[in-house]
Amino acid sequence: MIRVTDLRKRFGDSEILKGISFEVPPQTVLGVIGASGSGKTTLLRCLNGLETISGGTIECDNVRLEIGMSHADYRRRVKDLRLKVGTVFQHFYLFPHLSVVGNIIEAPTHVLHAPKNKAETEAYELLESVGLKQAARRYPGSLSGGEQQRVAIARALAMHPALLLLDEPTSALDPRRINSLRTLLRTFVDGGQTMIIISHSMGFLGGVSDHILYMEGGVAVEYGPAEEVLNSPKDDRTKDFLKQAE
Repeated sequence: MIRVTDLRKRFGDSEILKGISFEVPPQTVLGVIGASGSGKTTLLRCLNGLETISGGTIECDNVRLEIGMSHADYRRRVKDLRLKVGTVFQHFYLFPHLSVVGNIIEAPTHVLHAPKNKAETEAYELLESVGLKQAARRYPGSLSGGEQQRVAIARALAMHPALLLLDEPTSALDPRRINSLRTLLRTFVDGGQTMIIISHSMGFLGGVSDHILYMEGGVAVEYGPAEEVLNSPKDDRTKDFLKQAE
């Protein structure tokens, strides 16, 4: 269970997140929508420990972040959180000097201290699951954007995260690739993965998400089952946003 309660984030005098609360049950997908500047990316960066929270709590797989702890305790819990949360950024940040397999085994061998042969075996299994086993010894520069994205997903999953975050995963994909990605992600969810996906594509989120969170101005305006929020939203602000997104 991923639980966020009254989450707040300030930068100086500006409050970017103003008391966000939601839960993500295991083996489900939460889609997060909202206009640029609504706080979506800040939320993601708080969830993976890249930003220090200013208030509220984040709970993920028995790791809890909250204010009031000593700096050392907070940093220790952030380290634990990052072992639980995998992130696929909009810019995939693959290591250009490492092969596809090298990218995937880098963290398991150096962070989890997994034996190299075991990490490589799992890397090939992950690559097969994303349809790229034949690209194992290639380098990122020789891959298409869609292929790089699949490698980034495999790399994140190699750490066995309790939660996988994806930031605008459809931004550089054509419609055929978007459908393929939707199918791929649901396969991993059906296998036990939990995800939070930020996207501007309502069609994509409608096909992959179990729940939707609509954010505006750092506030959680509406949260509920995906079909309900996308097709029959209750809040006028959600309705207006979805009309503009069509």
